[in-house]
Amino acid sequence: MTEPGKIKFSEIKSPMELLPDEVLLEIKKIGVCGSDIHVWHGKHPFTSYPIVQGHEYSGEVIAVGDNVKLVKPGDKATGRPQLVCGECNPCKRGDYNVCENLRVQGFQSDGCAQDYFVLPEDRVIKLPDNISYQEGAMVEPLAVGAHCSSRVTDLKNKNVVVFGAGTIGNIVSQFLKIKGAAKILVSDIHEFRLIKAKECGIEFINNVAEEPFEDAVKRVFGDEGFQVAIEAAGAEQPILNAINHIENGSEIIILGVFDKPAGINMSYVCEHELVIKGSMMYKHEDYLEAVDFLSKNLVNTKPLLTKLFDFEDYEEAYRYIDKKGSESLKIMININD
Repeated sequence: MTEPGKIKFSEIKSPMELLPDEVLLEIKKIGVCGSDIHVWHGKHPFTSYPIVQGHEYSGEVIAVGDNVKLVKPGDKATGRPQLVCGECNPCKRGDYNVCENLRVQGFQSDGCAQDYFVLPEDRVIKLPDNISYQEGAMVEPLAVGAHCSSRVTDLKNKNVVVFGAGTIGNIVSQFLKIKGAAKILVSDIHEFRLIKAKECGIEFINNVAEEPFEDAVKRVFGDEGFQVAIEAAGAEQPILNAINHIENGSEIIILGVFDKPAGINMSYVCEHELVIKGSMMYKHEDYLEAVDFLSKNLVNTKPLLTKLFDFEDYEEAYRYIDKKGSESLKIMININD
């Protein structure tokens, strides 16, 4: 992407030699993320141009360096797109997902939207045989759900509201359910996405275009209220709904990408002793949990795939999302498969 709204295709030299710890993948499937669309519109706060996009992917291992033990040629694999320094304090304490010098492939470093992609073994995740390449390209957003759900303190038996029924909101809801949340309410303005949430096993939904949020809270939770909120929409009104209606002393996790600041009444947050946390990407163990849940059919990604585009139609895929965003979830790019 040379600038917002412009994609250029180029022939580049294929990787010839690998370092001892490197793995060469032939990319098979690429998922399009909401963050990619922010880049497409020039509204991603941490991306400059030109940039090769793509950070959700699966591929076949073509070659490995001499020291690689995890995978071999012919295996299916995916990988984390995080480039970290390993030297800052967050990295030293194991929180490399918030590395102070973090670069993410597809945003601050070139991503996987190319035939061949090289990455070191420590960022590779092997995929079992029962996970397809299409499912393998869903592991990255699944890892987001794994990490976000782990950010909640003592989830067991708590009522949760997830704001945003897009791919990430859907996946987070599934992980919360697996990990023991009591009741989960998903709130959105798009009926298509809410129906998909129901298909994926989320019982309670709220279309705020038709039912006021506070009415839905009363309908679903009664006098119990809710103790956890996940903001996965990246919009001001959902975070205000969370703050204004959540039980005092509760947790709000911010997951959505905001393209402009939200006006939060911090005095209200203080007086009600609310805890607001961010959730940033994932760690390696979140990828492993995502693969484990997926291979055991604990999470359902099949209803999330809306449309598949060929690699040369990358720009058409973005335009489709612009036109059909409210009627689509996961758009995927097919390459070499």
